[in-house]
Amino acid sequence: MRKLITILTFATLLLSLSATAQQPTTPEKRRAQRAEERIQRNEERQRDRQERKEQKNEKTTARRNKGALLKFDHQNYNFGDVARKGGDLVHEFTFRNEGDTPLFITQVVTSCSCLKGNFSKRPVAPHSEGVLRITYEPHKSEPGVFNKVICVYSNSADGNELLTVQGNSLDKSRNADRTSKKRKD
Repeated sequence: MRKLITILTFATLLLSLSATAQQPTTPEKRRAQRAEERIQRNEERQRDRQERKEQKNEKTTARRNKGALLKFDHQNYNFGDVARKGGDLVHEFTFRNEGDTPLFITQVVTSCSCLKGNFSKRPVAPHSEGVLRITYEPHKSEPGVFNKVICVYSNSADGNELLTVQGNSLDKSRNADRTSKKRKD
């Protein structure tokens, strides 16, 4: 019986030693183990984020392949210094349908009555180009720096597009300034 008690005591001792071997005994070891666990959790989070990002990119690509896609060559234009009484200014924004279905521009809304947008009502075929003509009438706005916004509504998978035109509307034309300087001399 003594032998049996000795064996059981020895077995219990071995089990307790193996349990304590799994648990760090010093504070440094515990900190190291917690740091390693944090690193593993961060790596798992990073992998999850990357997977979600890849899934989102796949959905975006799939969405783009399922419809029209409006892309402008440039989205802003600067008229520079313009004479307020010098007449209308025109700029053409060229765009491309990079989707796989026809593109329809449904509406063009401007931020000011001094801007007009003209566009074709006909659909733009996939991988074809079109033109949006913007006319700025400087005599309808106050002199000074202007920054106007144009919102283009279409059936594009990306939604609405914003364009801007800017410049500086001057009360006097440049020729009038030159003429008045010559008279003074």
